Amino acid sequence: MLKQLQMGMRAFLLMASRVWTCVCFLLKKQVRAISQMQPVKYEIFPLSPLSRHRLCIVHRKVLVLDLDETLIHSHHDGVARPTVRPGTPPDFVLKVTIDRHPVRFFVHKRPHVDFFLDIVSQWYELVVFTASMEIYGAAVADKLDNNRGILRRRYYRQHCTPEMGSYTKDLSAICPDLASVFILDNSPGAYRAYPHNAIPIKSWFSDAGDTALLSLLPVLDALRFTQDVRSVLSRNLHLHHTW
Repeated sequence: MLKQLQMGMRAFLLMASRVWTCVCFLLKKQVRAISQMQPVKYEIFPLSPLSRHRLCIVHRKVLVLDLDETLIHSHHDGVARPTVRPGTPPDFVLKVTIDRHPVRFFVHKRPHVDFFLDIVSQWYELVVFTASMEIYGAAVADKLDNNRGILRRRYYRQHCTPEMGSYTKDLSAICPDLASVFILDNSPGAYRAYPHNAIPIKSWFSDAGDTALLSLLPVLDALRFTQDVRSVLSRNLHLHHTW
């Protein structure tokens, strides 16, 4: 009798443990979903007279933005192992024709990208520079711009330089004044010729809790006041190979 009671107690505790684990998982999932729906804010305070004067005497900077794995991630028809979780709906679907074959791209936007673009477009001239084909890159840029007119200047694969099996991006072709231009890109190889003009960012594929773009806002807010972006960005060269 005692042995049966002990066995019953063990079975009950095992079942209770499994139920508790399941409840905790569902609770965390729900909290994460709710937190992602919360409005995101980055307070922009009125500039002091000194700050306004500083912006008047320095050139307006150019922020060059990569697309894939920096602002968005996409996969297309025929990909056997997509890098996003099965069942995750894309933010938008692009239908393009490549080599006379119709291809659908399922595009996922990095968390907070719309808010990020809205804020930094107030501080910088934004330029898209992607190693992707123009027919795809232009369609993605159109979606991100969303008729706001903030991503007018765009450069594509034909503007890149093939080098060591990848594509490098010539920032001097975008802005000859290298003191006033820098790139945000997940691939160090893309800006290997301009390490002092780059901010690295971790490649993004599907993490719904990613906050990398939000974390950059304080840095970008301050960088616009510098005379030469290289005086700041050259101090972070060790980060270029971290990711």
